[in-house]
Amino acid sequence: MSVHSVSNRKTNKFAIHIILIIGAIIMTTPFLWMVLTAFKTFGESTQVPPIIFPSNLEWKNFSEIFITLPFLNFYWNTIFTTFFKTFGQLLFCSLAAYAFARIDFPGKNVLFILLLSILMVPNQAYIIPQYLIMVKLEWLNSLKALIVPGITSAFGTFLLRQFFLTIPSELEDAAKLDGCNHFQIYWKVMLPLAKPGLIALAIFTILWSWNDLMWPLIVNNSPSKMPLSAGLASLQGQYITNFPVLMAGSLLATWPMILMFIVLQKQFVQGIALSGTKG
Repeated sequence: MSVHSVSNRKTNKFAIHIILIIGAIIMTTPFLWMVLTAFKTFGESTQVPPIIFPSNLEWKNFSEIFITLPFLNFYWNTIFTTFFKTFGQLLFCSLAAYAFARIDFPGKNVLFILLLSILMVPNQAYIIPQYLIMVKLEWLNSLKALIVPGITSAFGTFLLRQFFLTIPSELEDAAKLDGCNHFQIYWKVMLPLAKPGLIALAIFTILWSWNDLMWPLIVNNSPSKMPLSAGLASLQGQYITNFPVLMAGSLLATWPMILMFIVLQKQFVQGIALSGTKG
C-alpha cells in the first residue's frame, strides 16, 4: 500500500470523526441545556440574552417538583403501564412473529403484507378509532386505556420475525424429532436464542411508552392516572412556565432511560444488527 493511499485513509478517518463529533455535540446540546436549566433560578432561565451556567445551583427546584405535582404517583403510573406494555409486546409480538417465520398456513403472505401496511400509516390516524373504543369500553381516565392499545405492534412483530428467520432450521427439526409441538419449540428453542432481539424490542417499547405524550393526554384528564409525560406537560402554563422546575422534573424522568440504555447498549445494538441479516 502506497504512502499516499495511507495518508488519504487517515484523512478520511479524521474527517469522519470530526463529523461524528459535531453531530454528537448538536444532539446532546438540548439535554445539557435541560440539565443546566434545572439548576437555575426562574429569573436566570428567562433572562435575555440567555445565560449558560447558573450562578448558584438551585437544588430546591427538585424538591419543588414534588410539592407542585403528585410526582411519585406519576412515576408509579409510568412504571406500571410501561411494564405491562413491554410484557405484552414481548409475548404477543413474539408469538405472531414465530407464526409468520416458522409456520406455514393459508393466507400467511397476505396477512404479513397487511401487517407491513400498518407500518406505513401514521400513528395519529389510529387515535380517533382507539378513542372511540375506549369510550365504548368505559375505560377513559383509567390505566387500562394506557396499557391495552400498546400491548402489541406491527413493528415488534416484524422485528422479531426477522430475528426468528436467522435461527437455523436444523434446531427446529431436531426439536420436532424429540416430539416438541410448535409452542414447545417457540418457548424452549426460539425464545432463548432470540434474546438479543427481545431485548431490543423491550428497549424500544420502554422508550416509546415512557415518552408517550399524546395518547395519555387524550384518554386521561385525571392527575391520579397520568404518567410522567402528561404530568410534566401540565406544568406548562398558558401565560407563564416555571422552566427550572419543569426541567428538574424532566431530568428526574429521564435518568432511568439513560441508565437502561447504558446497561443494555451492547444487547440493543446486537439485536438490531442481527434482526436484518435475513429476509
